[in-house]
Order: sequence, then C-alpha cells, then structure tokens
Amino acid sequence: MRIHRRPPARASGPVALTIGNFDGVHRGHEAMVARLMAAARERGLPAGVMTFEPHPREFFAPAEAPPRLAPLREKLERFAALGVDEVFVCRFDAAFARQSPQDFVRDMLARRLGVRWLLAGDDFRFGARRAGDAGLLRALGPECGMAVETMGTVAVDGQRVSSTSVREALAVGALRRAAELLGRPYAISGRVEGGERLGRELGFPTANVRMALNRPALQGIFCVRVHGAAARPVAGAASLGVRPTVSDAGRMGLEVFLLDFRGELYGRRVRVEFLHKLRDEARYDSLDALRAAIARDVDHTRAFFRGERGALAGILHG
Repeated sequence: MRIHRRPPARASGPVALTIGNFDGVHRGHEAMVARLMAAARERGLPAGVMTFEPHPREFFAPAEAPPRLAPLREKLERFAALGVDEVFVCRFDAAFARQSPQDFVRDMLARRLGVRWLLAGDDFRFGARRAGDAGLLRALGPECGMAVETMGTVAVDGQRVSSTSVREALAVGALRRAAELLGRPYAISGRVEGGERLGRELGFPTANVRMALNRPALQGIFCVRVHGAAARPVAGAASLGVRPTVSDAGRMGLEVFLLDFRGELYGRRVRVEFLHKLRDEARYDSLDALRAAIARDVDHTRAFFRGERGALAGILHG
C-alpha cells in the first residue's frame, strides 16, 4: 500500500476514492472500503482512501474532541489489511479548513488526486463551514469527470455503526458490543518499555505498553489477550488508567500481567485485545491492599478464560 503524507500537486493517474475520518475502522467503514474495492476492480482503477490528520474536531475544539479509538498508524495498518492500494493523509489545518466546497472537489479531488469514481457517506460534509454535502458532490461530479456514489448507514442489531457508538460502548465497559460494532475486539498496540518494576515487587510483573494515545476511550481493569508476546496469543489481566495508589501524576498507562508466561518482552510491539471489564480503577490505602486486589483480578481473569462466567459473576458480586 502506498501512503501519501500530503496530496500530490497533480495526479499521476486516475483513482477510485472514498473519504472519511475512519476512526477505529469499524464495520461501517469496512463496508465502504469493500464497495470501494469492488468499484475499483470493475473500472481497473487503484483503490484509494482519503483521511485527515488531525481529526477535524481536534483541530477546531481540541478540549472538546472525543478520545480517538486508534492512532494513525493503526488506521493505516487496517487499510493495508483490507487491500487498499493508496492512502492520502491530508493535514487538517487552517488552510485546509478554509477551502470552499467547490475548490475541494475541483482542485483537491479532480485535479490533485485524479478521482474518477467517488464514494462518500450520505451524511458527509466538507469545505469551509461544512457547507458541502453529497448533493454538491453529485452536482459537480459530471463537470469533473467523476462518478459519485453515496452509502447509507450500516447497522448491527438495529444500532447505527459509528465511531461514536463504539466509544459509548467502550466507556461503559460493554466490550462485547464494541467488538460487534468494530468486527473484532477493541485493541491497543504499542512497544513494551521499562517501568518502575513495582509489579515485580508485588509479585505480579507487568509489561508496560507505551501507548500512542494519551486519552484512551476506556479505563479500568480488564481481561485481555495479548498478541506479539509469544507464538500464540497470551491471556492476561490489564490495568489501563492513572494508577492512583502509587502515582498522583495523572498520566495514563497500560500495564499487562500475562498469565503463566515466561520470557523477555522489552522492545517488543504487542497488541492488547480487551475482552471483558472486571472493574473500575480504585485507590488503595496500602501496597498490601493493592497486592490483594491484583491477586483477585488475576483469579477473576483465570476464571474468565476458563469460561467460568457463572463462577466469575459469583466472585464479583459475592
């Protein structure tokens, strides 16, 4: 897959394209990419995706922007896995935001990218003050030599699939629902780095995973599955939060205790899949109390992976 960190000054050839933020690349996004791939094959064109960095809401109102589901790197990895040929990463800045909708279509899409077939969501808005819409795309398409198609909402069990609905599921710990909307378990990837070794002192050595996101969409104690630590995925218990018992810095961190694992992890890039939320993060009065809580979390995690959901529910509510 070819990645363009900025749109070219002029297109080197025609392309089929879809446009969006694609945060999380959920099932709705995957449906759009599947339609794009089919249309590109029919026309003998490369399949391209245009996305934005940063997210427009982060540019206009950073304090109010929702947490991202995934960093740009993971978005690009997902596009590659789906078979996309080219990705155009457009820097969303003041100049980009000032473009009129007409200039965006005629200059950016037609001249600079060479779009001959375009797919957009039926609620797609673009250009200065978000004045452009699907109707304008269809109106300008013929003069630009561009066929325009729109796609409606994708739903799962009657619920609209969107990045917002995924975030809402994650925020309340509904990880199974989030996985249904995403088409896979929600995951965070990063390299394992050295830490304070407090987990080792407590009897539960953890892998400290460096996150690209400083504001993840979920928080708490979880049952997880870790890829990249060994030849096969490894079960574990993870803490994602600010560690209130041992730190007052407020810095988010991801720590994972791998069940029955022996090996060196420093420097490895791992992917942590979140499968079940055990509880919210809590502050304890002593390290002994923290150690006891971690031991309970590990017991609950073992029960989860043994499939003893009934026993787990009894432990948590007993």
